[in-house]
Amino acid sequence: SAVGRGPEVPFRSEAYRISAVARGKELRLTLSALDSAAATPPQDLVFRFGMSGSFRLCPAAELPRHAHLRFLTRESPPRALCFVDPRRFGSWRLGDAWQPERGPCVVSEYQAFRENVLKNLDDRAFDKPICEVLLNQKYFNGIGNYLRAEILYRLKIPPFEKARTVLEALKDQEQERRKKDPSLTLSKKVKLRQENPDLLGLCHTVPMEVIMAGKQLFDPEHSDNYAAFKNWLQCYLVPGMSSLRDSSGRTIWFQGEPGPMAPKGEPRKTPRKKSPQLKADPEAPTPKVTPRALKQHRRAAANPPKSEEKEEEKDKEADGPRKGRVRGRRKATAAPALPEPEVPLSIRRSRRTSARRGKGETGSH
Repeated sequence: SAVGRGPEVPFRSEAYRISAVARGKELRLTLSALDSAAATPPQDLVFRFGMSGSFRLCPAAELPRHAHLRFLTRESPPRALCFVDPRRFGSWRLGDAWQPERGPCVVSEYQAFRENVLKNLDDRAFDKPICEVLLNQKYFNGIGNYLRAEILYRLKIPPFEKARTVLEALKDQEQERRKKDPSLTLSKKVKLRQENPDLLGLCHTVPMEVIMAGKQLFDPEHSDNYAAFKNWLQCYLVPGMSSLRDSSGRTIWFQGEPGPMAPKGEPRKTPRKKSPQLKADPEAPTPKVTPRALKQHRRAAANPPKSEEKEEEKDKEADGPRKGRVRGRRKATAAPALPEPEVPLSIRRSRRTSARRGKGETGSH
């Protein structure tokens, strides 16, 4: 598309086949000409999806918004396989190489993934809380924000427990098993892990649940797909769960204690609910309001504290771009909505007098 940020694809063919293979959070497409006599060499593209990237097959005359790369069919009427990415965090690059800093895939290369983690526990990366390490694609290629919450919740592991403490326990357990039964075959090991899954085991089985149920959970053609996904979730965004921001600003959802490495001074947050509007008590005495207090109250409502502004900016970054009217409305209501106090007659008169004198105290409001 005209606004796509990816490179131009130097592949031209009247008829070609698209095949794909995934590894962690990356997907490689291979375009191959159907005519073996053609001089067109195959072309590889490696995609990253960001937060909102996906592929969609649709009529070519009804392209979805943000369809940044399109592959057209020859049928009549033609269809288009589109790479759709509303937030444009996703990308594609030419060539068949995976990103070198990504480790083995948690789904397709499970044994290599497991060994890669356990043999590198001396790495400084494991000094961090386990919830943050689970997003490190060098070791957990394929695990994202909602998966880490679901995995830790099922094992009742505090998200801010030190990663090395959690993972060294798994290493010790494996060594104990080998001592008890040195002839343990790979198939027996797999069976034992399925019966008693540990953290690394769930890094494989929980994504597999999503993949196996993917048609029901994520099919964009079904309007209730998000409802099915929400029903599958046990922790992430679930009412009643707690949440904290980790050191990278990502929100981790959990139940129970956060763990010894939880951020200091940041209160635990719960899912947002609409606060009930306070009804004014008709028998309550009218508060006395001085001109100075009234001016300070209005200034505070127009300029919310910086901490609230920063929090709102982070929420907007997570939610993606919104229409200007909505954004303006959120800023205007950042401060708590307080009932407008009744202003004594003498103060109203003095305001009118000051306005005539050109001071403009009321005009700024």
